[in-house]
Amino acid sequence: MAIGSLPTIIFYLFTLFFAVLADDGDRNPGQYPLVVTTWPFKEAVKAAWRAVNGGLSAVDAIVEGCSACEELRCDGTVGPGGSPDENGETTIDAMVMNGVTMEVGAVAAMRYVKDGIRAAKLVMQHTEHTLLVGEAASAFAISMGLPGPTNLSSTESMEKWTKWKENHCRPNFWKNVVPADSCGPYHPKGTAEFNEGEFPKINLMGVLEPRSSHVGRHNHDTISMAVIDKMGRVAVGTSTNGATYKIPGRVGDGPIAGSSAYADNDVGACGATGDGDIMMRFLPCYQVVESMRLGMEPRVAAEDAISRIARKFPDFVGAVFAVNKSGVHAGACHGWTFQYSVRSPEMDDVEVFTVFP
Repeated sequence: MAIGSLPTIIFYLFTLFFAVLADDGDRNPGQYPLVVTTWPFKEAVKAAWRAVNGGLSAVDAIVEGCSACEELRCDGTVGPGGSPDENGETTIDAMVMNGVTMEVGAVAAMRYVKDGIRAAKLVMQHTEHTLLVGEAASAFAISMGLPGPTNLSSTESMEKWTKWKENHCRPNFWKNVVPADSCGPYHPKGTAEFNEGEFPKINLMGVLEPRSSHVGRHNHDTISMAVIDKMGRVAVGTSTNGATYKIPGRVGDGPIAGSSAYADNDVGACGATGDGDIMMRFLPCYQVVESMRLGMEPRVAAEDAISRIARKFPDFVGAVFAVNKSGVHAGACHGWTFQYSVRSPEMDDVEVFTVFP
């Protein structure tokens, strides 16, 4: 077989070299880095953007972005000082996921430590576990150097809790129970201590109220963030102080990979917010990423995941955003108008996108 001239061989080798480069790492130059987050949490996006645009990894940018939201106490539902449980205490749930290695670190119902996302990263960095919970999570975080123990309540959260107690502890998250008094303790209906007709029925969100009536951005919310760094590496993270007036010990979808967020470096990422008790039953972000893997556009994948939940729970409130490796992003929601924020190299500043139910 003829070998050909030297210039032809050199041209062929250069063509092959650049073809390999084009298929490795950053598949869409100019689209990265990219930051996407739930809600108009612009300062959180700016913090993540400074980190990733300055050369930090996607995981480190997630930590910087979510940490900024914790410090700012975004919407009163992220970080310390918000969402008291039935005992008036604030606890923290957080998660970080590396879409390259598929490693996850998470903490749930964490007391006394305000740095949820940093604690989650420490779980991923320094243990072979995925999730630590409760006071044991707090002890771990403090042993790894995070500040604590710290009172996570605030004047605002305690005032909110006091007014709730004065309103006979309604709305609440109990169902099919009767209380010893207006604020419990609660017992299953039909127990010997109580006659079923003595007390009004208490549904999940309070007497005569539909379940979704108490779920909103300022009492039942999460920051869920996705970052693609300059190398095309994908990561996601979340942080929340959970549902207001939750039963102590409750953990929502915030620290659950596949529910509140999910990342796969081959495909893209998803973030979610809303009624975590419902959404975590469907793993919507895992579904979104897998749908994109099968060829769905982000908008279709997001709408399909939300529609699946709505068919079973028509009153649920929630939303997701989806972003693929090409930087294409979209959102879908049910029960409320949803907004998500984006920063990319094509933008001069953070842009907020609005999605209608």
